[in-house]
Amino acid sequence: MMKHEWKKQEKELYLPKDMPVLITVPKHKFFAIKGKGDPNGEDFSERIGVLYSLAYAVRMMPKSGFTPDGYFEYTVYPLEGVWENSDVADKNSYIYTLMIRQPDFVTDEIAEKAFEAVKKKKPHAFLSQTYFCEMEDGLSVQIMHNGDYDNEPVSFAQMQKYLDENGLIRKADNHREIYLTDANKVERDKAKTVLRYCVSTV
Repeated sequence: MMKHEWKKQEKELYLPKDMPVLITVPKHKFFAIKGKGDPNGEDFSERIGVLYSLAYAVRMMPKSGFTPDGYFEYTVYPLEGVWENSDVADKNSYIYTLMIRQPDFVTDEIAEKAFEAVKKKKPHAFLSQTYFCEMEDGLSVQIMHNGDYDNEPVSFAQMQKYLDENGLIRKADNHREIYLTDANKVERDKAKTVLRYCVSTV
């Protein structure tokens, strides 16, 4: 069976153009953790770290002697974040939920095995704050933002214009970001980030 690569097989969700597009996002499973504060700080990095520990624990299960039902080879999904109030100037007041999507074969039981594996191999202070869940964005408008995160308001303005022109409204004040590039490896002006609003018709 061919390896599942989200960049190739799920382009609609993860590789939008740099102009707003309307899509329907189905229900997905995630490891997630909530947080507050400046995303440039150590606390933010640590929360990302525990999510990747869990994601790779699932990915590598067959090599540790356990193959979940329905398991298939896949590329680990990108980091995502739902931001509650990141339009304010004070980054220390940001409230967010970070997450990494999991393949459909991951059940509560498989997730629990991942938690046990990480706890045993590499205990993490934030492991107890991390959880497994399902989320469904449904009808959404998204865009590819190229460049520095601090310039996202330019893309948000394009999204709002699209909503106004197409009779759509945001369902909530929060928004989702999907990070296609690693902030530790790529210059900020070369970053690629999917920005998404959950919407409904007026």
